[in-house]
Amino acid sequence: MINIEITVSIDGIKEIANLVCDNKDVTITFIMRNGFNKTYSDSDFYRCFARVREDNPNIQFLCKGSKINVHTSSMSSQMSLGLKAYELTLGKASSLTDIVYIFDYDDNNLTNDPNEQRSFYRCWIESEKV
Repeated sequence: MINIEITVSIDGIKEIANLVCDNKDVTITFIMRNGFNKTYSDSDFYRCFARVREDNPNIQFLCKGSKINVHTSSMSSQMSLGLKAYELTLGKASSLTDIVYIFDYDDNNLTNDPNEQRSFYRCWIESEKV
């Protein structure tokens, strides 16, 4: 079990929330300071975190895994259980320098909609890369 503190924003007010990641069952338990907690499961932590965000549209999760242009590859999903992903740039091939930890702080280009991330990923795949 890994206990991770992340920053969230509710109506513009930032606070700390906890994510308890169980790598045995591949679950994330989302815990707020007000006592709310709920457990989500999927095939990797990137997908679990997508479920957390989808289920809590009123909360902005200030971390890399919420960025529109962050997406796992099949290899990163298998090797890190989805804790590492690529921060992609249209027109640029991904490299090892683009790998990010999904729970690192970020507050730019965020979304709670995994479909937006998948859409960006499809555009990135189809884009010419240098």
